[in-house]
Amino acid sequence: MRHITRTARLACAMAVAGVLLAGCGLLGGDTNGKGALAGMDMQGAAERADGMFYATVGAIKPETEWVHRATTTGSCDVTRYWTVMTVVSEQRRGNFLGLVERSWKASDYRIKMVNPSKDMPTIIATSPDGFGIRVSFGYKGQVFFEVTSPCVDKSKVAPPTKMANGRAYEGEIPTPNVHSDFWSAETPVPGPTPSS
Repeated sequence: MRHITRTARLACAMAVAGVLLAGCGLLGGDTNGKGALAGMDMQGAAERADGMFYATVGAIKPETEWVHRATTTGSCDVTRYWTVMTVVSEQRRGNFLGLVERSWKASDYRIKMVNPSKDMPTIIATSPDGFGIRVSFGYKGQVFFEVTSPCVDKSKVAPPTKMANGRAYEGEIPTPNVHSDFWSAETPVPGPTPSS
């Protein structure tokens, strides 16, 4: 009886361990056999996330103002968050998302989901090395970006080194408050006129 109980406990423990290890694998990315992205720790993943965001906002013309929002860490992953402070009108959201999506496709990101909601549209993609990236519109049309790493080696994570390109906020970040002649305009982007 003791042998059966011990065998059952061992089987349960192995099943739980398998589920926990598989959890990191579900996040994607190339692994080194330990469930971590080969040769990368959380600090390296945070820096990669920063680079993905900076490349994305660099493709948005005219430029928008943004601030760092937060960094969170899980058991083997890291997520960086940013908030756009430029007012993007409802009429210009499609243009904004189009620039983001083209930038991601040019970087070989795979588009996983597009939510075409009129009020809160979202695009989620995955980079070739397994990082998830998201852009979404929230309350009052505020734009949020998020990049999450696959499973990596545990380490401390420092704040981003690059300063936000707009003003700094103490405490809670307000709703978008920076006017742009282009992004805040409440008219559709004029298209080319048909030739007669």
